[in-house]
Amino acid sequence: MPHWSQTLTRCMDDLAARIDPAEESAIHSAWVNFLDGRCGEEFFVPPARTPRPPKIDWPDVLLNDAIEDYELMLLSQFRIASDELTAGSSNCLGVRCNYGSGILPTLFGCDLFIMPRETDTLPTAVPLHDREKIQAVFDAGVPDFRAGLGEKVLHCVEQFQAVFEKYPILKEYVALYHPDWQGPIDIAEVVWGSEIFYAIFDEPDFVRSFLDLMTQTYAQSARAWFTRVPPTSNGQPATHWQVMHKGTLVLREDSLMNLSPETYVDLIRPLDQALFDEFGGGAIHYCGRGEHFIPAMCEMKGLHGMNLSQPDMNDMEVIYQNTVDKGIPLLGLDRQEVDRAVKAGRPLRGWVHTDPAKP
Repeated sequence: MPHWSQTLTRCMDDLAARIDPAEESAIHSAWVNFLDGRCGEEFFVPPARTPRPPKIDWPDVLLNDAIEDYELMLLSQFRIASDELTAGSSNCLGVRCNYGSGILPTLFGCDLFIMPRETDTLPTAVPLHDREKIQAVFDAGVPDFRAGLGEKVLHCVEQFQAVFEKYPILKEYVALYHPDWQGPIDIAEVVWGSEIFYAIFDEPDFVRSFLDLMTQTYAQSARAWFTRVPPTSNGQPATHWQVMHKGTLVLREDSLMNLSPETYVDLIRPLDQALFDEFGGGAIHYCGRGEHFIPAMCEMKGLHGMNLSQPDMNDMEVIYQNTVDKGIPLLGLDRQEVDRAVKAGRPLRGWVHTDPAKP
């Protein structure tokens, strides 16, 4: 058992005392019904909790400080769960090893780019921007997961698991979900730099092999994670962010907005499919515009949910036709977009999750 400060102990005691098993079970059951297609309404809003404010003052932890101190990482992440209880929200309770999108790129030797402390923003990684360095990365093969930020992730897992060992109620109702590994194309772009988009056309065979290395590295990292944090079983959904989804992974596809549907189908989709095949499927997140690749993406086996952060940049009718009309859930869709669709008479078929209406 790690040595904990009085602050961490008091905060964990406070959080454990405020969790209501009946309410958490009701939220879980509602999610299971939704993901099984038994919502019963046009869209899904999970049941809300009774607001339960903390009995103590939780510390405010900046992200830069959490990255450098495991106990502060715990306080930062469990504070999110505490805030959900305070607000009486309907969000799922979850925590993660919150080191940002640069975790896997740092395994390949990319430097971490730390934002100024006062911005309270997660770091990213600095691309190599050098073809000779890219060749060296490729020649070295799959890196050790304990390189870069990987070692911090593994140590952080142990800290979370120690909390769950001491507080069974937190282990039962607060999910520890996998870190931000992005997806093969996103990792490749960050490691290489934006020059990769030229290389797709200038040296397609090498890019294909390079992307395969990114996929192998993702898979190795996922195996290391799930060995320590076993995925849900018996068909139970996984928690990620504050939502649930079937399967185990959430792939992030932010770089796809720069590629044609044909390039996606030929170069990227087979890699994502391989990860879904090995790890039991999951959900996909993307930022920006994605209507050009959504039809092909929604043909994937094991795709159990879609999350888009900027619906205003998309032709939502194209999105709806390829998700809700095919029984693929939209997760965390903006409430304004949901209300707009309902007002226009667009059927959502019980496959859209959204936030409660604001008073």
